[in-house]
Amino acid sequence: MRGAAPATASASRKRLLAKAGEALRVLCCALALCTAPALAANVVGDASGAKSFDPDRALEFSQSVIGTPVGDYAFRDRDGKQVRLAAYRGKPLVVNFVYTGCFSACPTTTARLAKAIRAAQRALGPGTFNVVSIGFNLPYDSPEAMRDFARRYGIDDPQWEFLSPFDKQIPQLTADFGFQYVATPAGFDHVTQTTIVDAEGRVFRQVYGEEFALPLFIDPLQRLVTGKPMPTQSLGDVIERIRILCTVYDPRAGAYRFQWSEVSSIVTFVLMLLGGTWFLWHEIRKRRRADRLAAGGGPGRPLSPPAAG
Repeated sequence: MRGAAPATASASRKRLLAKAGEALRVLCCALALCTAPALAANVVGDASGAKSFDPDRALEFSQSVIGTPVGDYAFRDRDGKQVRLAAYRGKPLVVNFVYTGCFSACPTTTARLAKAIRAAQRALGPGTFNVVSIGFNLPYDSPEAMRDFARRYGIDDPQWEFLSPFDKQIPQLTADFGFQYVATPAGFDHVTQTTIVDAEGRVFRQVYGEEFALPLFIDPLQRLVTGKPMPTQSLGDVIERIRILCTVYDPRAGAYRFQWSEVSSIVTFVLMLLGGTWFLWHEIRKRRRADRLAAGGGPGRPLSPPAAG
């Protein structure tokens, strides 16, 4: 009986190792089932089906959509309410794509974009354009996650909304904006871009990089703001339009400022226009007066004798 003990112990160890191996296989399967849907949904984020990220190709694709209209997509805002992209038409719109699980480039990009937006609002006036950040990593970029993302980076601007799209729309949505991304073990590879859309919903300009010179961002917005018709003709609207037209970038200060020389140029032009208009009106009146005097017998001209009866 004592000789059977080692054999029994060996059999017990084998059964224990077999159970541990089975448990390990079950755990691996469970992890695979949990992660597979997310990876399958976000293996490639562009519309072309490419499996690897090519920065040059992504940049070319981004540029190719300039001048093209963006579709009217549905989203959920931070409160879970459904909104449509068409609701933002009528004003220029700034759009960037984010994913809430990003902890490397996204904080820097968001902070610098917020700084550029504040500078643009100072230069062009509050409410002259809108901003939306769109999450593209579903199901993780939910309305709740987008709300937490905005709070995490201190974004509290009524003109800046954080939107969660619907999953089936993402391939066409990102294609419309010229945005390509590819999933990697560390997150996503993509071009860092900010898209400026005009008031009619067409892509007007792409701005690239985590950090960019303010004129690259503000000048296109200024062109769109000053180029659209004024909604009213009140004195306040006229003054605001003049203020925007006279706001220029000062490279020494690295900021936009009001340039009084532009005001003097506008005032000189207006005075010349009024002076020219008055001169033409005065000359026309003189010519008409001379024509009437000539037709009725002006001073210094003998009147025609009355006709014989």
